Amino acid sequence: MKVLITGGSSGLGAATVAALREQGDTPLVLDRVAPESDVDYELADLADSPAAENAVRELADRAGGLDAVFTAAGIDHPGKLTDVPAKEWERVVQVNLLGTAAVARAALPYLERSRGTLVTVASTLGLRSVSDATAYCAAKAGVVGFTRALAAETAGRVGVTLLVPGGMHTKFFDNRDEQYKPPPGAKLNRPEDVAQTVLYALRQPPGCQVRELVVCHEEEGSWP
Repeated sequence: MKVLITGGSSGLGAATVAALREQGDTPLVLDRVAPESDVDYELADLADSPAAENAVRELADRAGGLDAVFTAAGIDHPGKLTDVPAKEWERVVQVNLLGTAAVARAALPYLERSRGTLVTVASTLGLRSVSDATAYCAAKAGVVGFTRALAAETAGRVGVTLLVPGGMHTKFFDNRDEQYKPPPGAKLNRPEDVAQTVLYALRQPPGCQVRELVVCHEEEGSWP
């Protein structure tokens, strides 16, 4: 199985790359930085939709097609609406929402040919909104709506799954101000465990589709 993964150089994306390789599949990475693992990749910024679409096509053509796409890339810039610079606020939406749409748009012709699967990544904060996260909540809520609409649009041709993860032990929180970092002892999942749920969605038999998956620590604070 040939699977394109955005954000595949770190976090959940890298964990999914490793899980796929263990199963004998072929991961393809689209990221801003090169992956540490020995896989085919393209460098692109998901805030640049044309560049992201071109990178998808380059990877897919070199691989001879795609069986699945996993849009793991995501960023955040927490803070009050009036405190976050407009460019940074908009970049969160561009990467998380518009980048997801750009990758899906470029990948659909390949996925239609293989009757493949697209798995998008929202967040529990796409279902439950909190203060100081207007950009992230808006973007991830947009991913929820986008994915549900695309699932209806491509039903019978492409499988579409919405993954809604809670917090994970990744570098996602590293560059935040201390007030926006998880407190010591925070209940977070291991990305390696969440990656297994992605493989589960990708390995459903023909005609069976996992439409939505909420995956979080059993004591996740942002769910329900």
